[in-house]
Amino acid sequence: MTDAITIAVDPDLAAVYRAASDQDRRKLDLLLNLRLRDVTRTDESLHDVMAAITQTRGPVA
Repeated sequence: MTDAITIAVDPDLAAVYRAASDQDRRKLDLLLNLRLRDVTRTDESLHDVMAAITQTRGPVA
């Protein structure tokens, strides 16, 4: 079972998603779902997770 949500993303990401095939959209949905699950099911605070991302990828806008 899934529940739809709306999230804000950069315009270029939205364009890529909209241009993707239905199959690729489902894959992207699954990837995002799994990543959000990983982030929300950790003992780390969201602040700590974001700090770790910043250290590996640079500042998050």
